Amino acid sequence: MRGWILLASLVLVSAASAQIVTTADDPAEIRRALTQAQLQASTARQRAEKLEASASSTRAAADKTAADTAAVAARIQQAEAEIAAQEAAIRLIERQRADLRARLAARQKPLVELTGALERLSRRPPVTSLLRPGSVRDTVHSRALLETMLPEVQKRTAALRGDLAQARRLQEQTRAATLNLKGEIRNLDSRRRQLAQLETNQRLAARDANGNADREAERALALAEKARDLSGLIDGLEEAAALREKLAALPGPVMRPDNAHTAGGIGGGGMASASPEASVAPSPLPDFLLPVAGRLVTGFGDASKGTPARGITIQVRDGAQVVAPATGRVAFADSYAGYGQIVIIDHAGGFTSLVTGLARVTVRVGDSLVAGSPLGNAGRGKPLLGFELRRGGKPVNPLEPLGR
Repeated sequence: MRGWILLASLVLVSAASAQIVTTADDPAEIRRALTQAQLQASTARQRAEKLEASASSTRAAADKTAADTAAVAARIQQAEAEIAAQEAAIRLIERQRADLRARLAARQKPLVELTGALERLSRRPPVTSLLRPGSVRDTVHSRALLETMLPEVQKRTAALRGDLAQARRLQEQTRAATLNLKGEIRNLDSRRRQLAQLETNQRLAARDANGNADREAERALALAEKARDLSGLIDGLEEAAALREKLAALPGPVMRPDNAHTAGGIGGGGMASASPEASVAPSPLPDFLLPVAGRLVTGFGDASKGTPARGITIQVRDGAQVVAPATGRVAFADSYAGYGQIVIIDHAGGFTSLVTGLARVTVRVGDSLVAGSPLGNAGRGKPLLGFELRRGGKPVNPLEPLGR
Protein backbone atom coordinates (compact mmCIF):
# COMPACT_ATOMS: atom_id res chain seq x y z
CA MET A 1 0.00 0.00 0.00
CA ARG A 2 2.76 2.39 0.94
CA GLY A 3 4.40 1.58 -2.40
CA TRP A 4 1.36 2.93 -4.22
CA ILE A 5 1.38 6.06 -2.07
CA LEU A 6 5.04 6.59 -2.91
CA LEU A 7 4.30 6.18 -6.63
CA ALA A 8 1.44 8.65 -6.51
CA SER A 9 3.53 11.17 -4.58
CA LEU A 10 6.36 10.77 -7.08
CA VAL A 11 3.97 11.55 -9.92
CA LEU A 12 2.76 14.67 -8.11
CA VAL A 13 6.30 15.86 -7.48
CA SER A 14 7.28 15.20 -11.10
CA ALA A 15 4.25 17.10 -12.41
CA ALA A 16 4.75 20.03 -10.08
CA SER A 17 8.52 20.50 -10.22
CA ALA A 18 9.61 19.36 -13.70
CA GLN A 19 11.70 22.10 -15.30
CA ILE A 20 10.78 21.86 -18.98
CA VAL A 21 11.80 24.50 -21.49
CA THR A 22 8.77 25.11 -23.67
CA THR A 23 8.62 26.56 -27.15
CA ALA A 24 5.80 28.00 -29.16
CA ASP A 25 7.11 26.41 -32.34
CA ASP A 26 4.74 24.19 -34.23
CA PRO A 27 6.02 20.58 -34.05
CA ALA A 28 5.43 20.20 -37.79
CA GLU A 29 7.59 23.29 -38.41
CA ILE A 30 10.30 21.93 -36.14
CA ARG A 31 10.29 18.61 -38.00
CA ARG A 32 10.52 20.46 -41.31
CA ALA A 33 13.52 22.44 -40.04
CA LEU A 34 15.12 19.22 -38.78
CA THR A 35 14.67 17.50 -42.15
CA GLN A 36 16.01 20.52 -44.03
CA ALA A 37 19.08 20.78 -41.79
CA GLN A 38 19.82 17.07 -42.20
CA LEU A 39 19.56 17.43 -45.99
CA GLN A 40 21.86 20.45 -45.97
CA ALA A 41 24.38 18.59 -43.83
CA SER A 42 24.31 15.61 -46.20
CA THR A 43 24.77 17.84 -49.25
CA ALA A 44 27.70 19.68 -47.66
CA ARG A 45 29.30 16.39 -46.61
CA GLN A 46 29.08 15.02 -50.15
CA ARG A 47 30.59 18.21 -51.56
CA ALA A 48 33.41 18.09 -49.00
CA GLU A 49 34.21 14.47 -49.85
CA LYS A 50 34.31 15.30 -53.55
CA LEU A 51 36.63 18.27 -52.98
CA GLU A 52 38.87 16.26 -50.66
CA ALA A 53 39.19 13.55 -53.31
CA SER A 54 40.00 16.21 -55.91
CA ALA A 55 42.67 17.75 -53.66
CA SER A 56 44.33 14.39 -53.04
CA SER A 57 44.54 13.61 -56.77
CA THR A 58 45.72 17.07 -57.87
CA ARG A 59 49.42 17.71 -58.29
CA ALA A 60 49.33 21.44 -59.02
CA ALA A 61 49.93 23.25 -55.74
CA ALA A 62 47.50 26.10 -56.47
CA ASP A 63 44.68 23.76 -57.49
CA LYS A 64 45.30 21.54 -54.48
CA THR A 65 45.18 24.51 -52.11
CA ALA A 66 41.96 25.78 -53.69
CA ALA A 67 40.32 22.37 -53.37
CA ASP A 68 41.56 21.95 -49.79
CA THR A 69 40.19 25.35 -48.80
CA ALA A 70 36.83 24.71 -50.44
CA ALA A 71 36.67 21.28 -48.76
CA VAL A 72 37.21 22.79 -45.32
CA ALA A 73 34.56 25.44 -46.05
CA ALA A 74 32.15 22.63 -47.00
CA ARG A 75 32.96 20.82 -43.73
CA ILE A 76 32.19 24.06 -41.87
CA GLN A 77 28.81 24.29 -43.60
CA GLN A 78 28.22 20.63 -42.78
CA ALA A 79 28.96 21.29 -39.09
CA GLU A 80 26.68 24.34 -39.11
CA ALA A 81 23.85 22.28 -40.61
CA GLU A 82 24.38 19.46 -38.11
CA ILE A 83 24.27 21.97 -35.26
CA ALA A 84 20.97 23.28 -36.65
CA ALA A 85 19.69 19.68 -36.83
CA GLN A 86 20.66 18.99 -33.21
CA GLU A 87 19.01 22.23 -32.07
CA ALA A 88 15.82 21.28 -33.93
CA ALA A 89 15.90 17.80 -32.35
CA ILE A 90 16.24 19.35 -28.90
CA ARG A 91 13.33 21.73 -29.58
CA LEU A 92 11.21 18.79 -30.71
CA ILE A 93 12.03 16.82 -27.54
CA GLU A 94 11.26 19.86 -25.38
CA ARG A 95 7.91 20.23 -27.15
CA GLN A 96 7.13 16.61 -26.32
CA ARG A 97 8.14 17.15 -22.69
CA ALA A 98 5.92 20.21 -22.51
CA ASP A 99 2.96 18.18 -23.78
CA LEU A 100 3.74 15.46 -21.23
CA ARG A 101 3.84 18.00 -18.43
CA ALA A 102 0.44 19.31 -19.48
CA ARG A 103 -0.99 15.79 -19.32
CA LEU A 104 0.45 15.23 -15.86
CA ALA A 105 -0.96 18.55 -14.68
CA ALA A 106 -4.43 17.58 -15.96
CA ARG A 107 -4.28 14.38 -13.94
CA GLN A 108 -2.94 16.03 -10.82
CA LYS A 109 -6.31 16.75 -9.11
CA PRO A 110 -7.74 13.19 -9.21
CA LEU A 111 -4.31 11.93 -8.19
CA VAL A 112 -4.40 14.15 -5.09
CA GLU A 113 -7.74 12.61 -4.10
CA LEU A 114 -6.40 9.11 -4.70
CA THR A 115 -3.29 9.85 -2.65
CA GLY A 116 -5.42 11.13 0.25
CA ALA A 117 -7.56 7.98 0.21
CA LEU A 118 -4.50 5.73 0.13
CA GLU A 119 -2.93 7.71 2.95
CA ARG A 120 -6.00 7.21 5.12
CA LEU A 121 -6.02 3.50 4.41
CA SER A 122 -2.32 3.24 5.15
CA ARG A 123 -2.96 4.31 8.72
CA ARG A 124 -5.17 1.22 9.11
CA PRO A 125 -3.42 -1.89 7.74
CA PRO A 126 -5.65 -4.54 6.13
CA VAL A 127 -5.20 -7.03 9.01
CA THR A 128 -6.20 -4.42 11.57
CA SER A 129 -9.20 -3.52 9.46
CA LEU A 130 -10.38 -7.12 9.50
CA LEU A 131 -9.95 -7.42 13.29
CA ARG A 132 -11.66 -4.17 14.23
CA PRO A 133 -14.89 -4.38 16.23
CA GLY A 134 -18.05 -4.43 14.18
CA SER A 135 -20.55 -6.60 12.47
CA VAL A 136 -19.69 -9.45 10.17
CA ARG A 137 -21.22 -7.41 7.35
CA ASP A 138 -18.71 -4.59 7.98
CA THR A 139 -15.82 -7.02 7.94
CA VAL A 140 -16.92 -8.60 4.66
CA HIS A 141 -17.47 -5.17 3.17
CA SER A 142 -13.98 -3.98 4.16
CA ARG A 143 -12.34 -7.10 2.77
CA ALA A 144 -14.20 -6.81 -0.53
CA LEU A 145 -13.25 -3.15 -0.72
CA LEU A 146 -9.56 -3.92 -0.25
CA GLU A 147 -9.62 -6.74 -2.81
CA THR A 148 -11.12 -4.51 -5.48
CA MET A 149 -9.21 -1.33 -4.69
CA LEU A 150 -5.65 -2.43 -5.45
CA PRO A 151 -6.41 -3.60 -9.03
CA GLU A 152 -8.28 -0.34 -9.61
CA VAL A 153 -5.31 1.64 -8.32
CA GLN A 154 -3.03 -0.29 -10.65
CA LYS A 155 -5.37 0.39 -13.56
CA ARG A 156 -5.67 4.12 -12.87
CA THR A 157 -1.95 4.63 -12.41
CA ALA A 158 -0.85 2.58 -15.44
CA ALA A 159 -1.00 5.59 -17.77
CA LEU A 160 0.81 7.70 -15.21
CA ARG A 161 3.57 5.15 -14.86
CA GLY A 162 3.87 5.14 -18.67
CA ASP A 163 4.12 8.94 -18.72
CA LEU A 164 6.84 8.85 -16.09
CA ALA A 165 8.78 6.30 -18.11
CA GLN A 166 8.39 8.48 -21.21
CA ALA A 167 9.60 11.50 -19.23
CA ARG A 168 12.75 9.59 -18.29
CA ARG A 169 13.32 8.57 -21.92
CA LEU A 170 12.85 12.14 -23.14
CA GLN A 171 15.27 13.37 -20.49
CA GLU A 172 17.88 10.88 -21.72
CA GLN A 173 17.27 11.92 -25.33
CA THR A 174 17.74 15.57 -24.37
CA ARG A 175 20.99 14.74 -22.61
CA ALA A 176 22.29 12.78 -25.63
CA ALA A 177 21.26 15.51 -28.10
CA THR A 178 22.94 18.15 -25.94
CA LEU A 179 26.18 16.17 -25.87
CA ASN A 180 26.03 15.77 -29.66
CA LEU A 181 25.43 19.51 -30.00
CA LYS A 182 28.49 20.31 -27.90
CA GLY A 183 30.55 17.93 -30.03
CA GLU A 184 29.40 19.60 -33.25
CA ILE A 185 30.22 23.03 -31.84
CA ARG A 186 33.75 21.86 -30.99
CA ASN A 187 34.06 20.40 -34.48
CA LEU A 188 32.91 23.69 -36.01
CA ASP A 189 35.48 25.66 -34.01
CA SER A 190 38.22 23.27 -35.12
CA ARG A 191 37.23 23.56 -38.79
CA ARG A 192 37.17 27.34 -38.58
CA ARG A 193 40.69 27.40 -37.16
CA GLN A 194 41.81 25.07 -39.94
CA LEU A 195 40.26 27.34 -42.58
CA ALA A 196 41.86 30.44 -41.04
CA GLN A 197 45.27 28.76 -41.29
CA LEU A 198 44.71 27.81 -44.93
CA GLU A 199 43.61 31.33 -45.78
CA THR A 200 46.70 32.74 -44.07
CA ASN A 201 48.94 30.43 -46.09
CA GLN A 202 47.17 31.47 -49.29
CA ARG A 203 47.69 35.16 -48.55
CA LEU A 204 51.37 34.61 -47.82
CA ALA A 205 51.82 32.63 -51.02
CA ALA A 206 50.12 35.30 -53.10
CA ARG A 207 51.78 38.27 -51.42
CA ASP A 208 54.37 38.78 -54.15
CA ALA A 209 51.88 38.50 -57.00
CA ASN A 210 49.33 41.04 -55.87
CA GLY A 211 50.45 44.03 -57.92
CA ASN A 212 47.92 43.59 -60.70
CA ALA A 213 45.21 42.59 -58.24
CA ASP A 214 45.78 45.75 -56.21
CA ARG A 215 45.43 47.92 -59.29
CA GLU A 216 42.28 46.09 -60.34
CA ALA A 217 40.85 46.50 -56.83
CA GLU A 218 41.52 50.23 -57.01
CA ARG A 219 39.67 50.45 -60.31
CA ALA A 220 36.75 48.51 -58.84
CA LEU A 221 36.55 50.87 -55.86
CA ALA A 222 36.67 53.88 -58.15
CA LEU A 223 33.81 52.38 -60.16
CA ALA A 224 31.85 51.81 -56.94
CA GLU A 225 32.19 55.49 -56.06
CA LYS A 226 30.86 56.55 -59.45
CA ALA A 227 28.01 54.03 -59.65
CA ARG A 228 24.59 55.44 -58.79
CA ASP A 229 23.44 52.21 -57.21
CA LEU A 230 24.36 48.57 -56.82
CA SER A 231 22.86 47.68 -60.19
CA GLY A 232 25.04 50.29 -61.86
CA LEU A 233 28.11 48.86 -60.14
CA ILE A 234 27.33 45.37 -61.42
CA ASP A 235 26.75 46.67 -64.94
CA GLY A 236 30.11 48.44 -64.92
CA LEU A 237 31.92 45.37 -63.64
CA GLU A 238 30.19 43.18 -66.22
CA GLU A 239 31.42 45.50 -68.99
CA ALA A 240 34.95 45.27 -67.60
CA ALA A 241 34.70 41.49 -67.42
CA ALA A 242 33.42 41.27 -71.00
CA LEU A 243 36.35 43.38 -72.19
CA ARG A 244 38.76 41.20 -70.23
CA GLU A 245 37.30 38.05 -71.81
CA LYS A 246 37.65 39.50 -75.31
CA LEU A 247 41.28 40.36 -74.67
CA ALA A 248 41.95 36.91 -73.25
CA ALA A 249 40.32 35.28 -76.30
CA LEU A 250 42.65 37.01 -78.78
CA PRO A 251 45.07 34.54 -80.42
CA GLY A 252 48.61 34.69 -79.15
CA PRO A 253 51.98 33.81 -80.69
CA VAL A 254 52.98 30.16 -80.89
CA MET A 255 56.26 28.45 -81.62
CA ARG A 256 56.81 27.50 -85.28
CA PRO A 257 56.92 23.70 -85.57
CA ASP A 258 60.03 21.99 -86.90
CA ASN A 259 58.19 20.97 -90.08
CA ALA A 260 56.73 24.13 -91.57
CA HIS A 261 54.38 22.09 -93.77
CA THR A 262 52.52 20.87 -90.70
CA ALA A 263 51.69 24.46 -89.87
CA GLY A 264 49.43 24.90 -92.88
CA GLY A 265 51.83 24.48 -95.83
CA ILE A 266 54.75 26.48 -97.01
CA GLY A 267 54.86 29.82 -95.32
CA GLY A 268 52.37 28.69 -92.69
CA GLY A 269 51.41 31.43 -90.28
CA GLY A 270 53.01 31.87 -86.91
CA MET A 271 49.69 32.75 -85.22
CA ALA A 272 47.29 30.18 -83.82
CA SER A 273 43.71 30.30 -85.00
CA ALA A 274 41.00 28.70 -82.96
CA SER A 275 38.80 26.13 -84.63
CA PRO A 276 35.13 25.88 -83.63
CA GLU A 277 35.45 22.11 -83.63
CA ALA A 278 38.63 22.12 -81.55
CA SER A 279 36.76 22.09 -78.26
CA VAL A 280 33.24 22.10 -76.92
CA ALA A 281 32.35 24.99 -74.65
CA PRO A 282 31.43 23.77 -71.17
CA SER A 283 27.91 24.18 -69.92
CA PRO A 284 27.42 27.41 -67.96
CA LEU A 285 27.78 27.00 -64.20
CA PRO A 286 27.74 23.20 -64.10
CA ASP A 287 28.82 23.31 -60.45
CA PHE A 288 26.32 25.92 -59.21
CA LEU A 289 25.25 25.90 -55.55
CA LEU A 290 23.68 28.36 -53.14
CA PRO A 291 26.40 30.23 -51.23
CA VAL A 292 24.90 29.62 -47.80
CA ALA A 293 22.27 27.48 -46.09
CA GLY A 294 19.37 29.03 -44.22
CA ARG A 295 15.71 30.01 -44.31
CA LEU A 296 14.34 31.78 -47.38
CA VAL A 297 12.91 35.17 -46.38
CA THR A 298 12.40 36.86 -49.74
CA GLY A 299 11.96 34.95 -52.97
CA PHE A 300 12.94 35.96 -56.48
CA GLY A 301 10.46 38.48 -57.89
CA ASP A 302 8.85 39.15 -54.51
CA ALA A 303 7.17 42.57 -54.77
CA SER A 304 6.27 42.98 -51.09
CA LYS A 305 8.48 46.08 -50.91
CA GLY A 306 7.09 47.61 -54.09
CA THR A 307 9.82 46.60 -56.53
CA PRO A 308 10.19 42.96 -57.62
CA ALA A 309 13.25 41.44 -55.94
CA ARG A 310 16.12 40.72 -58.33
CA GLY A 311 17.45 38.01 -56.07
CA ILE A 312 16.68 36.15 -52.85
CA THR A 313 17.19 36.92 -49.17
CA ILE A 314 18.25 34.18 -46.77
CA GLN A 315 18.23 34.26 -42.97
CA VAL A 316 21.30 32.36 -41.78
CA ARG A 317 23.04 31.32 -38.58
CA ASP A 318 25.23 33.77 -36.73
CA GLY A 319 28.64 33.81 -38.36
CA ALA A 320 27.56 31.38 -41.09
CA GLN A 321 30.18 30.37 -43.63
CA VAL A 322 29.51 31.79 -47.11
CA VAL A 323 31.05 30.22 -50.22
CA ALA A 324 31.36 30.91 -53.93
CA PRO A 325 28.28 29.68 -55.84
CA ALA A 326 30.38 28.53 -58.80
CA THR A 327 33.84 28.69 -60.31
CA GLY A 328 34.74 32.27 -61.17
CA ARG A 329 36.84 35.35 -60.59
CA VAL A 330 36.29 38.01 -57.92
CA ALA A 331 35.35 41.32 -59.54
CA PHE A 332 34.53 43.25 -56.36
CA ALA A 333 35.04 42.58 -52.64
CA ASP A 334 34.44 45.47 -50.29
CA SER A 335 31.75 47.38 -48.43
CA TYR A 336 28.97 49.11 -50.35
CA ALA A 337 26.56 51.64 -48.89
CA GLY A 338 23.52 49.97 -47.37
CA TYR A 339 24.59 46.42 -48.28
CA GLY A 340 27.41 45.70 -45.85
CA GLN A 341 30.39 43.82 -47.22
CA ILE A 342 29.60 42.48 -50.70
CA VAL A 343 31.29 40.14 -53.17
CA ILE A 344 30.70 40.15 -56.93
CA ILE A 345 31.99 37.21 -58.97
CA ASP A 346 32.30 36.81 -62.74
CA HIS A 347 31.46 33.30 -63.98
CA ALA A 348 31.58 31.51 -67.30
CA GLY A 349 28.74 31.85 -69.77
CA GLY A 350 28.09 35.52 -69.02
CA PHE A 351 26.93 34.88 -65.45
CA THR A 352 27.60 37.25 -62.57
CA SER A 353 26.75 36.54 -58.93
CA LEU A 354 26.38 38.97 -56.05
CA VAL A 355 26.39 38.24 -52.31
CA THR A 356 25.45 41.08 -49.95
CA GLY A 357 25.22 41.51 -46.19
CA LEU A 358 28.53 39.88 -45.28
CA ALA A 359 30.20 40.94 -42.04
CA ARG A 360 33.60 39.62 -43.06
CA VAL A 361 35.13 39.06 -46.51
CA THR A 362 38.14 36.80 -47.03
CA VAL A 363 38.69 37.16 -50.80
CA ARG A 364 40.28 39.89 -52.91
CA VAL A 365 39.61 41.30 -56.33
CA GLY A 366 41.24 39.12 -58.95
CA ASP A 367 41.10 35.89 -56.90
CA SER A 368 40.22 32.80 -58.91
CA LEU A 369 37.69 30.63 -57.08
CA VAL A 370 36.31 27.16 -57.42
CA ALA A 371 32.72 26.33 -56.52
CA GLY A 372 32.58 26.29 -52.73
CA SER A 373 35.61 28.50 -52.11
CA PRO A 374 35.10 30.52 -48.91
CA LEU A 375 34.01 34.12 -49.42
CA GLY A 376 33.56 35.22 -45.81
CA ASN A 377 31.08 35.09 -42.95
CA ALA A 378 27.70 36.45 -41.97
CA GLY A 379 27.26 38.72 -38.98
CA ARG A 380 25.38 38.23 -35.71
CA GLY A 381 21.79 38.62 -34.60
CA LYS A 382 19.79 36.63 -37.18
CA PRO A 383 21.74 37.98 -40.16
CA LEU A 384 20.20 38.32 -43.61
CA LEU A 385 22.23 37.64 -46.75
CA GLY A 386 21.19 38.72 -50.22
CA PHE A 387 22.08 36.69 -53.29
CA GLU A 388 21.59 37.68 -56.92
CA LEU A 389 22.48 35.87 -60.11
CA ARG A 390 22.57 37.56 -63.51
CA ARG A 391 23.25 36.48 -67.04
CA GLY A 392 24.00 39.07 -69.66
CA GLY A 393 22.86 41.77 -67.24
CA LYS A 394 19.41 40.16 -66.69
CA PRO A 395 18.34 38.76 -63.30
CA VAL A 396 18.09 34.96 -63.07
CA ASN A 397 16.17 33.05 -60.39
CA PRO A 398 18.90 31.19 -58.48
CA LEU A 399 16.37 28.71 -57.10
CA GLU A 400 15.42 27.36 -60.54
CA PRO A 401 17.56 25.04 -62.70
CA LEU A 402 19.92 27.03 -64.87
CA GLY A 403 19.96 26.70 -68.63
CA ARG A 404 22.89 24.41 -68.90
